[in-house]
Amino acid sequence: MKITLFIPIIFTLLYISNNEVLGQTGSFAGKITDSETRNQLENATIHFESTALTYMADEEGWFKINNLKPGQYTVQLSHIGYAAKQVEINITKNATLELNTSLTKSNPVFSNILVSANKINAYSSISNIDLALRPVNSSQDVLKTIPSLFIAQHAGGGKAEQIFLRGFDIDHGTDINITVDGMPVNMVSHAHGQGYADLHFVIPETIDRVNFDKGSYQADKGNFTTAGFAAFKTKDFIEENNLKIQAGNFNTQRISGQVKLFSKQKNGLNQQLYIASEYSKTDGYFESPQDFKRLNGMAKYSLIKNNDSRLHIILSTFDSKWNASGQIPVRAVNDRTISEFGAIDDKEGGRTSRTNFSVEYSKRLQNNWKLSQQAYFTKYDFNLYSNFTFFLEDSINGDMINQREGRTILGYSATLNKKTLLFNKPYSFETGAGIRYDNIGNVSLSKAPGRIFDSYIQQGSIQEANSFLFTNHTMTINPKLILNASLRYDYFSFGYKNILENDGRFSRQNPSVFSPKLNVNYYVSKKVSLLISHGIGFHSNDSRVILEKGVETSLPKVSGTDIGFTIKPTRNLYIKTVLWHLVSDQEFVYVGDAGIVEPSGKSRRFGIDLITRYQFNPWLYGDMDLNFTKARSIDEAKGEDYIPLAPLMNSTGGLTAKLNNKLSASLRYRMLGDRPANEDHSVVAEGYFLADAAFNYTWKKIDFSLSMENIFNRNWKEAQFLTTSRLFNEQEAASEIHYTPGTPFAIRAGINVRF
Repeated sequence: MKITLFIPIIFTLLYISNNEVLGQTGSFAGKITDSETRNQLENATIHFESTALTYMADEEGWFKINNLKPGQYTVQLSHIGYAAKQVEINITKNATLELNTSLTKSNPVFSNILVSANKINAYSSISNIDLALRPVNSSQDVLKTIPSLFIAQHAGGGKAEQIFLRGFDIDHGTDINITVDGMPVNMVSHAHGQGYADLHFVIPETIDRVNFDKGSYQADKGNFTTAGFAAFKTKDFIEENNLKIQAGNFNTQRISGQVKLFSKQKNGLNQQLYIASEYSKTDGYFESPQDFKRLNGMAKYSLIKNNDSRLHIILSTFDSKWNASGQIPVRAVNDRTISEFGAIDDKEGGRTSRTNFSVEYSKRLQNNWKLSQQAYFTKYDFNLYSNFTFFLEDSINGDMINQREGRTILGYSATLNKKTLLFNKPYSFETGAGIRYDNIGNVSLSKAPGRIFDSYIQQGSIQEANSFLFTNHTMTINPKLILNASLRYDYFSFGYKNILENDGRFSRQNPSVFSPKLNVNYYVSKKVSLLISHGIGFHSNDSRVILEKGVETSLPKVSGTDIGFTIKPTRNLYIKTVLWHLVSDQEFVYVGDAGIVEPSGKSRRFGIDLITRYQFNPWLYGDMDLNFTKARSIDEAKGEDYIPLAPLMNSTGGLTAKLNNKLSASLRYRMLGDRPANEDHSVVAEGYFLADAAFNYTWKKIDFSLSMENIFNRNWKEAQFLTTSRLFNEQEAASEIHYTPGTPFAIRAGINVRF
């Protein structure tokens, strides 16, 4: 760790003392756009054929490649979903060749995907392939695009999903950092649970791309980046207006649309204002109707001026309310007290809303510097009713609880970067800083049988701030070897006031943490590249844990190492495999459902990820993601060291056909293996294997869609927990699996009109 800590500091000192030396070399620069819309193509690939040189365009489609030896080159320009283009260029010494070009849309061609020493290239290729081939029709589909990530819903359609990744039961977001357009989704010190990440405010049709990584190896990602991160980006520009209507089983209805209010391209100025909205409702497949309703709205203005500046202004709002049947005990189904889709307490449910405002501005400065800034504001409300133990505590009225909060989030961040030369080697320097402030005026847990307030269990106010600073350095040692070293510093201010004690004072604590990262990428050949990563990540504990319970470990760390290979044995087969290892510090978890603190000891997780993509022919594509994990507590005796609900094996995959730009179809599977439900593995959370299908047909400006979930109508348990509960007619409590049944066969049809 000490070496990892000092490498970025050494790079910084070297850069400060270094003078740029161009020598007898030249440069190649330009911008890559869509041939129809003229919009930029982010992360387009620039590959120098017959060499190991592969570069990526930035978020504006702009690139500049320095330190090229004079001579003739054949360069391939490519992007997933576009036909590749070859250009012949002539580089001369002490000069920059500028070339602006555009690419034409086509079906994804896997032979254009290149193996390189660029880490970003590997993950952006996977993300672009998946979004180009898979339909995204719901917020849940957005998360499912991340390889080996599994979700489970267990309290109606409005609650954030439970997430599983890399041997973690992440609950609702404790160990994955999620952002949308740079705005944080994870809620610190949340009424229901730390890191609560509700993505339902995102309209799926507006998603442009998903940047993701596993582990904690990027310095610009801070709190909650332990198992990984997911950064969603909405479209800056839409090509056409559209109106989509969908309907399906269980009184499911949805209408969504996107409309350009203003769009103009002239004299190097490209700007657009569009709005998007979504309304959805369903009764769900339970016997008690969910009466789920959600309304989303979004407006986005984008302006790009030449190649030197860009502005994005986003306003979005979302409101959702629902009822839920909740988790049910196995014994109640087995003895036919209720059916598979029945409920013990059908008065669960809630309401939540979120409004966001964000301004992003970036500008190219002199000497190839670039400054990016963002300021954002979020207003969030949450109100949830749950009953997990039924009549365990209150044998007459029941154990329903109410969790609620209202918060305001303010944030600002700025990054400054430059691509230059260090000792005549291509070198990228980036530094960034920012702050996030959460003000939660009233966060409470109360007894509320039948949704009627009875008494507070906990009530308080939270003020929490996170300031950060990072520096990131990437050097191309030679065309085959890229070294990245970075260091992040986070400073926290935790404040909590217990309203029930009525002392009117905030307790405060101010911890900090350093997080070093190191990535080594090596190009072995045109078919193989190697990645080695090591880094420290962390997630903050809940303010109530730190200040009211006196827990000293406020920022538990996770140390991780990845050793991975990207392999392309044939033109159309792409494989990425990673061996990984994570060690987590002792932490204390605030259990929002009970208002108590539970210790979670040190743990170790290691496993293997396998990601494959294959193109059988010009119109048929296959994919498979597979993960095996071993997760154990470090300080517990062997046989009693299992981590409850930690996934041991999971896999997703499928086939997708795209014919004549008119017809597309997909058949997909998802499989989650059995996993321990308690520490000695004496209770098992059952796995499942499911299959889904989707069809889409385009006629002129009209798209017809049909999707089918659980096509074999399997009975399966979605979310599962080992819980102690008591039913109304029982004298003694029982501890067993409580679960939410998964959806039966469901079908949804839709029509989308583009205009």
